[in-house]
Amino acid sequence: MEIEVLDDAESVAQRAARFIADAARDAITTRGLFVMAVSGGHTPWVMLRDLGSMDIPWWAVHILQVDERVAPEGDPDRNLTHLRESLMSAGRMPPGQVYPMPVESPDLDSAAEFYTQTLGKIAGTPPVLDLVHLGLGPDGHTASLVPGDSVLEVQDADVALTGPYQGRRRMTLTYPILNRARRILWVVTGADKASMVNRLLDGDQSIPAGRIRRDRAVLLADSAAASGRRSITAGGVICG
Repeated sequence: MEIEVLDDAESVAQRAARFIADAARDAITTRGLFVMAVSGGHTPWVMLRDLGSMDIPWWAVHILQVDERVAPEGDPDRNLTHLRESLMSAGRMPPGQVYPMPVESPDLDSAAEFYTQTLGKIAGTPPVLDLVHLGLGPDGHTASLVPGDSVLEVQDADVALTGPYQGRRRMTLTYPILNRARRILWVVTGADKASMVNRLLDGDQSIPAGRIRRDRAVLLADSAAASGRRSITAGGVICG
């Protein structure tokens, strides 16, 4: 895993936006399109705002969700609400090329299957994403792969549902599709993540994040999140 540490969350967001833009241009040159799945979180919204203003062939960009809370359209708990506000602010991203998880459906199992089919139409069979953006929770979760949930053991579906977590059920991409991605971009900020950053870098598979493949992964962290790793300093890039 390649690790790059920057001074603060704003710098991480800006660096992440540049990383995604470069990945998009490369994928579009090579394959004619760029398919990315994004997670939620405050720093990612800044990242997407910056990304939305960049010079990218937006007509070839497709954005999917890594996970979503089961909540009504427009609910502030929804990742989609903030994704649209951030990414669409510059008016360059075609709205029809953002694919919401259908969590308003009364039949969530069928909705998960529908999203699986959407993935297949955009990213092939089996679907392979060009880039997956992931965050890291203080409890070691990533996407909505949360400690103790049966979703951690799903190997026969690319999209699944969790039990209640922090008051909401979630729809989430699962390990199989996350680990097929061509690139994985971790964006992690805040001192409350420091211990889990250590465990992620050590490949600790007892936390959900530790089961994501490392050979295609890049971690962008601020100095607070990397503070538990004495061998890493702000501005440093290491591989390991």
